[in-house]
Amino acid sequence: MALTLALAGDTMLGRGVADQLRRSPTPQMLFAAEVRQVLAEADLVVLNLECCISDRGNRWPNPYKTFFFRAPPAAADVLAELGVDCVTLANNHALDYGFDALTDTRALLERAGVRTVGAGHDVLAAREFAVLEAKGVRLAVAAFTDHPEEYAADEQRPGAAWADLGAGVPDWLGALVARAAREADAVLVTPHWGPNMTSRPPPHVRVAAPQLLAAGATLIAGHSAHVFHGVADRILYDMGDFVDDYAVHPALRNDLGLLFLVTLGGPDSASLAPVHLEALPLFLDFCHTRLAHGEEREWIRDRFIAACAELGTDVGERAGRLTVDWRRAMR
Repeated sequence: MALTLALAGDTMLGRGVADQLRRSPTPQMLFAAEVRQVLAEADLVVLNLECCISDRGNRWPNPYKTFFFRAPPAAADVLAELGVDCVTLANNHALDYGFDALTDTRALLERAGVRTVGAGHDVLAAREFAVLEAKGVRLAVAAFTDHPEEYAADEQRPGAAWADLGAGVPDWLGALVARAAREADAVLVTPHWGPNMTSRPPPHVRVAAPQLLAAGATLIAGHSAHVFHGVADRILYDMGDFVDDYAVHPALRNDLGLLFLVTLGGPDSASLAPVHLEALPLFLDFCHTRLAHGEEREWIRDRFIAACAELGTDVGERAGRLTVDWRRAMR
């Protein structure tokens, strides 16, 4: 049985995007038809929600924090209409507007039919994985963030699933992934890790990723850098951004991104190991994402090929999509 996952990185629905949603709360406002069509190809859609969804709360009291992201309640229904099955809230914006806004985020999304992972009313809830089902397959989704520690849930307060990766994958996280592997047919781990605006995974991420695979992860799909990184064996180190209103770095070009389709298993295989990846080049305009064309697409292709080559991965190209075949591409 083959299962196709659509995976997207940082999806920021606050600030200017929130203004657009208040005027017209529809997927069409944020994503071009061809992007929505690609999502419709997938059996399951998972992304990182880089904001809270609420009309309550006050900014987190940290004088050194610059960016605070909050989307209107209608954003939950927009994600559902887009076909999103699950979002991770484990990131550095989960508590931008406090505990009430986090509570609203989880409640609004669940009411809209979108599962959430990576944050909760206490540390146990924040760390719990979700199980999605499609085509008779049970996919566990586990999420965590390595920053900031001040947003971490504990035994008595809400927050995000925070993991200190300084010494590798902590015991609780390895045990969580192992339990997910026992209780589901496949495990997607989606971490928010590493600093912003980097072109390759930092050393601590390179150390943690294979440890997560060894613990039982089927696939790792990371985010945080706002710039896509290369792909290794079963590891998408960073997927970049999906929609936002961010300023554009002239060299790193965070307005040029990728949407990933990953196939687990195949029609003649009982295994749900990842076998194939397709990456669709994206152009992130102000609060609107479309497919990239011309020089934009060429820049993305060249950069992705080079980033993957650093990790020993060969990239092909078919029907306008960048491809990785994990059955034979790893050198």
